[in-house]
Amino acid sequence: MCINCSSQLQSRLIHKTLLQQEAQHFKRSSLKNEVSWNIFVVSLAVADLVVAVYPYPLVLVSIVHNGWNLGFVHCQISGFLMGLSVIGSIFNITGIAINRYCYICHSLKYDKLYSDKNSLCYVLLIWILTVVAIVPNFYVGSLQYDPRVYSCTFAQSASSAYTIAVVFFHFILPIMIVTYCYLRIWILVIQVRRRVKPEFRPKLTPHDIRNFVTMFVVFVLFAVCWAPLNFIGLAVAMNPDRVGPLIPEWFFISSYFMAYFNSCLNAIVYGLLNQNFRREYKKIIISLCTARMFFPESSNDAAERIKSKPSPLMTNNNQVKVDSV
Repeated sequence: MCINCSSQLQSRLIHKTLLQQEAQHFKRSSLKNEVSWNIFVVSLAVADLVVAVYPYPLVLVSIVHNGWNLGFVHCQISGFLMGLSVIGSIFNITGIAINRYCYICHSLKYDKLYSDKNSLCYVLLIWILTVVAIVPNFYVGSLQYDPRVYSCTFAQSASSAYTIAVVFFHFILPIMIVTYCYLRIWILVIQVRRRVKPEFRPKLTPHDIRNFVTMFVVFVLFAVCWAPLNFIGLAVAMNPDRVGPLIPEWFFISSYFMAYFNSCLNAIVYGLLNQNFRREYKKIIISLCTARMFFPESSNDAAERIKSKPSPLMTNNNQVKVDSV
């Protein structure tokens, strides 16, 4: 009897120890997942912000002056940064999709594949590939000013072969990779929800699902915003003489500015679907409103004090009049 009690006690202690170790491992794994995921999200945010720093202000200047009067160098820099943002965005979205796929579908290998050092190396590789993908534009001469969209950008008519290669390697291929990753994730999520694979349930927390849905929406918006412009370029490159004149100018301009607008959508998506971003957005809005409430009042009070304070000249004149009397 005592032997059975002691054996049961030992088995319970061993089981409890194993559960504690598993919980600690899951906590460390979740922390590593957050760090790795944040690295990729920050990289994607940088890609979105690149166009706001230089190319977009120059587009506004071109609209005001109804043409490009900033010279060849600024045109090449603006086109280069525009390409850096676009290709960097799709490459980062692809990297995030692969990261989510490994975390959810191959969780046992995730900690080894996506350590902090490896994640930084992956992001660095993404930006190296982005720069390498843009450099051929300088040799082809495809970075040109387009008066229809008031910006220096990739000219689809510069080289048919190069345009086809750009559309395939910089849009279609990444879209195929991301689609495969997210389809596999959705299948696994549905299986977990229906308890087909209950052994994966501890790995799929609600926070993980929210992060996955957020990045999936970012991917869908990118594909929707950039698909018209890329398919226009692909159609024109295959048969420039026949297809080019058939495309209405309004449709080309609309597709271009819809692609431009994609860089603004990611911040909105983060705010709508991510609680942490919503909290920080509220802090920013409250701080801005508070600043507008207090600083204008202080400036108005200062202006009123200046107006109410008599000038030294008037004071001296009054003193002179009193003395003379």
